[in-house]
Amino acid sequence: MFNECKCVCKLYADDLKLYYVLETDADASYLNALNDWSNKWQLGISYAKCYVMYVGNTSLNTSLFLNSNELPIVDTIKDLGITFDSQLIFTCHIEQIVARAFTRANLIHKCFISRDTNSLTRAFVVYVRPLLEYGSSIWSPHHATKIKHVESVQRRFTKRLPGLEHMRYHERLEYLGLESLEMRRLRHDLIFTYKIVFGLVNDTCSELFEISSSSFTTRGHAYKLFKRYSRIDSRKHFFAERVIQPWNSLPAKSENFRNLASFRNFIKCVDLTNYVSLGF
Repeated sequence: MFNECKCVCKLYADDLKLYYVLETDADASYLNALNDWSNKWQLGISYAKCYVMYVGNTSLNTSLFLNSNELPIVDTIKDLGITFDSQLIFTCHIEQIVARAFTRANLIHKCFISRDTNSLTRAFVVYVRPLLEYGSSIWSPHHATKIKHVESVQRRFTKRLPGLEHMRYHERLEYLGLESLEMRRLRHDLIFTYKIVFGLVNDTCSELFEISSSSFTTRGHAYKLFKRYSRIDSRKHFFAERVIQPWNSLPAKSENFRNLASFRNFIKCVDLTNYVSLGF
């Protein structure tokens, strides 16, 4: 029966993930088939680490079992360092990474004997900023309160730097040669989009985008993406939807799309202020 199940299999390092959409309560029987298959090949399942999380509004309301073990239903679950929630709004994940980032930022100010601005800024870039940017294409917030919450880590850190206490945030960023975290997330989205469009990542990602027929007109670049209709408002803020407008508005210079290195340099110079919400 498990062989008949048309599930998607993904491998990441030593992790194996199987994906299958349960459309009816009867589909839950595939879990028993999975359990039988794992026992046959001596790939034991750790039942203590198995959970059920329903995403969005669903009519499914059935208990799921593995080897007679009822799987607990949870509202959040962590996968590859990102905490997913049942509504895919990532509030819990953002709270966690901001708390961790504040802890590290405070340690830098406490532990560094040197009060050299460049050294402190470098420490922030290396040890704090990656916490706030890992996997951002998945969880990047669209609500102003969450955007400001993430930005507050860099805002407060730079305000504590010697000689910068009385500068406004945008002035501090300009002085230090930094960008807002929101702007950096947008640039990361565009670079990731480039990798997908030009086949530099997993083939499955290519299903996220479709080249628009308008790309073959004389206006704009030749890689414009087709924007699908979204029935659900929240979907409009998912990566594959929110990145289309800034991507399609990029200047039409073919040399900028020649390779990834060229695109990275090009995207640093493009004015994207119309696509960020924070005013400084």
